[in-house]
Amino acid sequence: MSRLPRIAVTTGDPAGIGPEIVAAAIADPRVRAVCEPVVYGPFERAAIEAFPAGVVTAEAGRAAYDTIVAAVRDALDGRVDAIATAPINKASFHAAGLPWKGHTDLLAHLCGVRDVVMMFWSEPLRVVLATVHIPLADVPRAITIDSLLTVMRITHGSLPRFGIPRPRLAVAGVNPHAGEDGLMGREEIDVVVPAIEQARAEGIDVAGPFPADTLFVRAARGEFDVVVAAYHDQGLVPVKLLAFGTSVNVTLGLPIVRTSVDHGTAFDIARQGRAEAGSMVEAILLAARLVQARGAPGD
Repeated sequence: MSRLPRIAVTTGDPAGIGPEIVAAAIADPRVRAVCEPVVYGPFERAAIEAFPAGVVTAEAGRAAYDTIVAAVRDALDGRVDAIATAPINKASFHAAGLPWKGHTDLLAHLCGVRDVVMMFWSEPLRVVLATVHIPLADVPRAITIDSLLTVMRITHGSLPRFGIPRPRLAVAGVNPHAGEDGLMGREEIDVVVPAIEQARAEGIDVAGPFPADTLFVRAARGEFDVVVAAYHDQGLVPVKLLAFGTSVNVTLGLPIVRTSVDHGTAFDIARQGRAEAGSMVEAILLAARLVQARGAPGD
């Protein structure tokens, strides 16, 4: 690009730490060196005083929603090159009568796409999620051959932009010991293995299913480029153990670049001067990098 990319930085729930980490991140010299940050939403003290710190309110949920809508609209229209989002609060969204459980499903709706993938990117470990914000009891029914194939296809097609031209995927088992040949569940036999076989037939380099208790260690040591985790906590516990505060949430499958922090609104420390902006900085830096990488093979 002949100019620095313009990155929309949304402030998230104004009752949480979003405004303060955004203010710190956009002042960071590393951010200023690679992009032009454009803030969406309130972030200065006078603007956020209307929202009680650390309190779930419909007003805060609606404000966060309106901010995201504006940023996505401008990204789709080309007025900004990407968006990096501070955290929202699901309870505040619910209080405002909004049906979305988080950024990922809202962004898919706003961008008019059906299939998106949540990925957490860090230097030591990359993880994508086969299911996201659903009860653990619903996970086995939610993972189907088609849904798992969709995750693998989107991930395989997206990773070249991240500098991984020939990504190596590994799939974690749903059950302990990856089902132990059906002794601990049949999801691996009935769903995961057929999906992997089909993905391989399509030219995707994918292996598994592997027991989750050792797979993340193997991936962190460089054996695989990304792990497909069966459910939210299976994937995010190892990422946050290895890279909390520096990993970045990326939504794959959108027509726009979107990154986000790896943490929540932290209502308990909002406006106390204790919030760390590391993940917000990393989210903006990665967004700028992905914009610069547009046009990479597989994009």
